[in-house]
Amino acid sequence: MDKFGIGQPVRRKEDVRLLTGRGTYTDDIDRPNQLHAFVLRSPHAHAAILSIDTAAARAAPGVAAVLTGHDAAADGIGLFPVMVDVPGKGGTKLFPTPREILQTRRVRFVGDPVALVLAETRAQAQDAAELIEVEYDILPSVTETGAALDPGAPVIWEENGSNLCVLWDSGREAEAAAGFARAARTVSLEFVQNRVVGNPMEPRVALGEYEPATGSYTLHSPTQGVMRVRDGLAKLILKVPVEKLRVISPDVGGGFGLRGKIHPESGMVLWAAKRTGRPVKWASSRSETFVSDPHGRDHVTRAEMAFDAEARVLGVKIRSFAAMGAYLQDFGPRVPTVAGGRILGTVYDIQALNAQVSCVFTNTSPTDAYRGAGRPEQAYVLERLFDLGAAEFGIGREEIRRRNYIRPEQIPYRNVAGNEIDSGLFAETQAHALALADWDGFPARRAAAAARGRLRGIGLGYFIEASGGQPSEWARVRFEEDGTVALTVGTFSHGQGHETAYAQVLHSKLGIPFDSVRFIQGDSAVVEHGNGTGGSRSSQMGGVAIARASDLVIAKGRRLAAHLLEAAAEDVEFADGLFRVAGTDLTATWQQVVAAAQSPPPGETPGLDEKLLYTRSTECNFPNGCHVAEVEIDPETGQVQIVRYAAVDDVGNVINPMLVHGQSHGGIMAGIGQALLEHAVYDRESGQFLTATFQDYCMPRASDAPDFDLGFHIVACPNNDLGVKGAGEGGACGAPPAIVSAICDALGIPHIDMPVTPEKVWRALQAKDAA
Repeated sequence: MDKFGIGQPVRRKEDVRLLTGRGTYTDDIDRPNQLHAFVLRSPHAHAAILSIDTAAARAAPGVAAVLTGHDAAADGIGLFPVMVDVPGKGGTKLFPTPREILQTRRVRFVGDPVALVLAETRAQAQDAAELIEVEYDILPSVTETGAALDPGAPVIWEENGSNLCVLWDSGREAEAAAGFARAARTVSLEFVQNRVVGNPMEPRVALGEYEPATGSYTLHSPTQGVMRVRDGLAKLILKVPVEKLRVISPDVGGGFGLRGKIHPESGMVLWAAKRTGRPVKWASSRSETFVSDPHGRDHVTRAEMAFDAEARVLGVKIRSFAAMGAYLQDFGPRVPTVAGGRILGTVYDIQALNAQVSCVFTNTSPTDAYRGAGRPEQAYVLERLFDLGAAEFGIGREEIRRRNYIRPEQIPYRNVAGNEIDSGLFAETQAHALALADWDGFPARRAAAAARGRLRGIGLGYFIEASGGQPSEWARVRFEEDGTVALTVGTFSHGQGHETAYAQVLHSKLGIPFDSVRFIQGDSAVVEHGNGTGGSRSSQMGGVAIARASDLVIAKGRRLAAHLLEAAAEDVEFADGLFRVAGTDLTATWQQVVAAAQSPPPGETPGLDEKLLYTRSTECNFPNGCHVAEVEIDPETGQVQIVRYAAVDDVGNVINPMLVHGQSHGGIMAGIGQALLEHAVYDRESGQFLTATFQDYCMPRASDAPDFDLGFHIVACPNNDLGVKGAGEGGACGAPPAIVSAICDALGIPHIDMPVTPEKVWRALQAKDAA
């Protein structure tokens, strides 16, 4: 068996470099004569800026410049825009917040940038920032999502008239109402999706340079794809042609959706580099990451589900408040509306579903895409309702789902959002997951736990993802004279293992040695197109672009081999890295073909170098899976321990099962964090951010997870060449509902809100005992 081909668990080739300290991250890069930047941020959640006095700071030791938003306006620096539109109910429009690079009139959250200090060292810049005198008129703030539209709530954008950014309506309100009108039973629930912080291992860094002779800028910064960051910064912030800005992303320590954005600090260092004539570097502290990075989730929801007498769903109503924060980040309002809305109904045969989302402004950091970007939230809503429905009917939680899954004969299935689910065997995937988890053996484990004084529960959660993101992707495959192959891609690997997976694709397509592939990414000077990595899109978009570019290389190779072998091109076959004239023993190797390509026959260009922009024909594809969690609870302390976890995912064909399991582990841990530990909290009265360190914000550790039993139920995607589906975000979708389901089962209660802390569990037990 070919141990490096598609489907094999090849160990990550990039890990040797990274684990031996030979990686290069942005903070490892320094430029001669560079300045260090420090951002002065608002200490108030909401305040008018009456004056900014920078004189003392400008005179401080080592300071080269102190810049404010007035300087930016004088230099023509653009406003940071929202990059998407969300249609409002009844034809209303969202309010696009005009965000300055540095605030001059009003600050709207703790951490809002006010001034930029540039000095010889970071410490000098930080010391000087303390000398800036800003006179604030402190205003009332609102940080609670559910209170943003309350009468009397302070209005964050007075020109908008209220804190409603946009009210999005998925449609079919009348159909949902009709379903409830004829329902045999209904269930309803109010709950929160807790605010979380992505917290990549590598904090944000930006290094800006300007070349006055050419008017060109260079930005080194961790991203999830350089082209979109380049285009946004060039066109909207710097207002220069895109070819005047080069964006380079070296190794990147995690993304989770946060790295794909246009951040103010990236614009600041480029603008400051031009203004000072020196390179400018900004490095975020961890607390700065907490207060200034986009956050995720933060919804307050009321949802209802109507059933017929056989526990089949007749209708669903979902009403959510989704926090946008103080400003609309690049894709913020799209996440809880259009993006999450692509999988309304998830894996269930539900057509009478109406969701309405009030996107609201709050005096908090902006929210945006975080692992799953709207899809974990949709899965959580339905999975919690199905658990309540099972209790209402007195049937198993697995049974009520089984009765409502989209059936194989209904596929391709057009969901309530109008998207065609092209593949999936949902009842079968659930059956595999229950078997892997030994669902039927749970009563014995519960009894054994009870004998030890522990409460044990089991729960499940099913999800579906709409993966794919932007509809096109680019790749270039070039044979070098030394026999290596340079692979340049428009996607971006920030931990996923693309260097390994893509080499497997090339090895399988071209028959070249796995180790001969040289991987190139993250530099807008060599990447011609590309939409980066996000939305679990890389294998299905970048992988297919690579496969098709490889086909172009093979086609040219056949023509060159035909010339070498004095045969017709149509008579030359290619397999396992060898060109052969059909029915003969005449062959040519890649080495011979590459040599021939240096001085090609008439009609051929020199070299073996093909590039391709692939555009898919479908909206997205639909990885899905069933996750089963088992917990034990100490009734004395409320401590929750996950003791078993099983999951079966359908990610289509698997390029590398080891990489996919690694992605599953990461996603599940993100889900464990949201379900049990993580919560970004603002003080209700002052608007102060209370969880800006790891002492206050609890990230999951290895000790918080059991061993994972993971399996695949492969249902190939029929709509791309490789048959692959996304794999990066499923764990974050499946884990929260499965874990909360298990905790509720252990406690014998209908619901408990995330994060399920020991205190919440203890209080739930006390309330149950008192009742």
